Amino acid sequence: MAAPSASAISKLHPQPSADEATLAKLGYKQEFRREFTPLEVAGLAFSFVGVVPSIASVLFYAIPNGGPVAMWVFACPFIMCIGLALAELASAAPTSGGLYYWTYSLASPRCRNFLSWIVGYSNTIEMITGVASVNWACAIQITAAISIASGQTYTTTNQQLYGIYAVLGLSQAVLVSFGTKVLARLQRLFTLVNACLCFIIIIALPIATPSDYRNSANFALGGLTNLAGWPSGFAFILSLMAPLYTMGGYDASVHMSEEASNAAMAIPWAIVGSIAVSAVLGWGVNISLAFCMGTDVGSVFNSPIGQPMAQILFNSLGQQKALALWCLVIIAEYMVASNCLLVGSRQTFAFARDGALPFSRYLYRINRYTGTPVNTVWFSIICSLAIGLLSFVSTQAIDAVFTIEITASYIAYIMPITNRFVFKNDFKPGPFYLGKLSFPVSVIAVVWMVFMIFVFFFPATPQTTAQEMNYTVVVLGGFMFLATSWYYLPVYGGVHWYTGPISNYTPAIRGENKDEDSISERNMMPISMFQRWMYK
Repeated sequence: MAAPSASAISKLHPQPSADEATLAKLGYKQEFRREFTPLEVAGLAFSFVGVVPSIASVLFYAIPNGGPVAMWVFACPFIMCIGLALAELASAAPTSGGLYYWTYSLASPRCRNFLSWIVGYSNTIEMITGVASVNWACAIQITAAISIASGQTYTTTNQQLYGIYAVLGLSQAVLVSFGTKVLARLQRLFTLVNACLCFIIIIALPIATPSDYRNSANFALGGLTNLAGWPSGFAFILSLMAPLYTMGGYDASVHMSEEASNAAMAIPWAIVGSIAVSAVLGWGVNISLAFCMGTDVGSVFNSPIGQPMAQILFNSLGQQKALALWCLVIIAEYMVASNCLLVGSRQTFAFARDGALPFSRYLYRINRYTGTPVNTVWFSIICSLAIGLLSFVSTQAIDAVFTIEITASYIAYIMPITNRFVFKNDFKPGPFYLGKLSFPVSVIAVVWMVFMIFVFFFPATPQTTAQEMNYTVVVLGGFMFLATSWYYLPVYGGVHWYTGPISNYTPAIRGENKDEDSISERNMMPISMFQRWMYK
């Protein structure tokens, strides 16, 4: 009998791709289809930022606290330091788990389980509040469009806002439940819409703005508006919320690592590239708005339309053109929210794969028809719908989701970046590596994030009531208290069974790569009895 040919053996036992081999070294088998090209990953990172709709969402933070331009230039270098520090980690270990996986891999064995747990839950709340904040902003933008169309006579109620918010979320859950190939190709459309919107605001808005609303360079670039009542210096610091929220979510592309080709290079460059492009375009958009908003900043901030940017467009373009452009902003915001849900569902899937979430045995499932984690998509939307109920507490309570997203993400970012240098570990850089600049860049990033976490616990004005307080510390603190309590719960808590990332790669791939090392392979823990029960 003739021996099988090499080609026949290859067909029976196909060799894993470089991405699959890298993932196997990190302890995981390939479960998703790698349909995202490097350009589509970069497009996802850029459209996740959504420069114009995101600026529109938080312009109410910038206008009363110094104006939209100066804080943007000040914040961008620090934002880039965070992105560079995360890009190095993403290149070394490109997995959907990302932050909590890196934290576990780089921490001391004495504390890595707990730190990984806290980072995983911080990352989860970041993603869920990200969906909530973008959809809430989109709901407000839709009511602003109705106000423009009705001649500014329409007023909305919380019930109507929440109804719009719920419809947005549920429709996005249907969209994001599609297959990976569809979602990857959609990034091309999302990127095009967001880029075109930026150039329309930067180029067309100044041309169309009447002279009555055009500002001088001295006012637009050098004026300092302070309507909140804080000292001017601190008001300026509070205005940093705008660029930090707009260009936040640096880990978005990280959670798509297992669906991207050439992930070790595509992911870090998507992080850095999206920050650089968004910084430049965002600066241009803010300058355009500053030159076209007129000198009566108070009327823009307290607009009957309910949206400062919508009022600027209305003043400059008139009702019909402003409405048309504002509808494009709403579409772009919807795309941002869809990508938030897409990325969040992958992070939740990864955390459930390692058994850390309640109902992990239901969440760690891939739909047989779409090849995507449909269960985690709907889990994320249900959680965001629950968070939306804060709108019935007060405006300040629901507005807190914007700062919660930033503070939760910073908690999750600080830990792995710090662990890399504080603990003794076997970190091995990937193809994206800063060399000697790694440490100073990481220090700047961590110091900046720690400082801004405390800043975002402050209320919008110095004179505040219990109803008008900043609910960030209450909601985020309450969530983290529950996560910590769940970890230390007697008998059933995570301290008794959570052992960090769970290896699920096949023996064949493991054998093929047994001579290679990674930052995490030697730390991968076997599945515990409790986690085995969760997966039954």
